Order: sequence, then C-alpha cells, then structure tokens
Amino acid sequence: MEPLRLLRTDWAMWRNMVAGPITEECLFRSSAVPLLLTAGCSLKSIILLSPLVFGLAHVHHFCEFRITHPQAPLWAAIARSVLQFSYTTIFGAYATFLFLRTGSLIAVIAVHTLCNSMGLPRVHGVLEPYWVPDGEFRQNKNIIRWTVPYYLLLVGGSVLWWKSLLPWTKSSMALASFGT
Repeated sequence: MEPLRLLRTDWAMWRNMVAGPITEECLFRSSAVPLLLTAGCSLKSIILLSPLVFGLAHVHHFCEFRITHPQAPLWAAIARSVLQFSYTTIFGAYATFLFLRTGSLIAVIAVHTLCNSMGLPRVHGVLEPYWVPDGEFRQNKNIIRWTVPYYLLLVGGSVLWWKSLLPWTKSSMALASFGT
C-alpha cells in the first residue's frame, strides 16, 4: 500500500501517475487527434508527426534538471533531454495509434500511467536485486540467475507485444480504419 500512500503525500508522484497522464492524453490525444482526422490528415502523419508536439512538451525537463543538478555538465542535460524527447515522441506515436485503434481515452490514460510507473527498461549490464548489498551479490555469483531471465523476458515480452498489438487493439469504437 506504500505506492498509494505516496500518491497522497508526494506531489511529483501525483503529477506523474495521475495528473500528467490525464491532462496530457486529454490534450494531445482526445483534442488533437479528432481535429487532425477532421482536417483530412493521413493516419501516418497523425501517428508519426503529432507526437512530436508531445515530445516537445517534455523538453522543459531540461530546465528542471539544470536547476536540480547544477553541478552536472551541460552536455549531460542535453543528452538527457534528447533521450527524453525521443522516448516521449515514440510513446506519443504508440498512444496515438492506440487511441485511433480503440477510440478509448481511458485505455490511453491507463497505458500512459503504466509507462510512467514502470519507467524505461534496463537494456544493458547485469541485474542485481536492490535488497542485496553490492559486494555480497557478486560474491554469490547469482548475477546470471537474474540477468539472463530478465533479458529473455524483455525480448520475449517485446515479441509477444508486437504480435498481439493489432488483435488486442481492434475495437468497434475505432476512430479510423487501418485496413486490417
């Protein structure tokens, strides 16, 4: 129940898990996508170009990072912002696709909240459980027991997600037909 308590006491957590997903999806998906559809934009341009605005809306984190980490070099803040712009734009394309396929704002808000809570997956290095002291874990040679299954699950989950994307997002409430 600790995470639920944090929603009541930690404003950053509230912003990231509740307010952010609701307001961003209302603004960037439920307001912009129908306008672009009405304007006659192609599905490809709606899915690939409209999320650029969503990505740009997260560039303000550059200033936030510079204020909270004044000792960090400028290149680190720029690299962090470029990475964040990239993954928020990619997520925006996915969320736009999902909204077009399902017609459900609730589904898109739920996916946004899930992504914010999970963060980016670790895609490099070895895994160690957070509850075991650093040196102790390496001495027990348990690294492989955590790392190999993690990466297998990451790849397997990605493949299953990709194969299930179209069937699981098919809806009679779709805003557009994808010809599938």
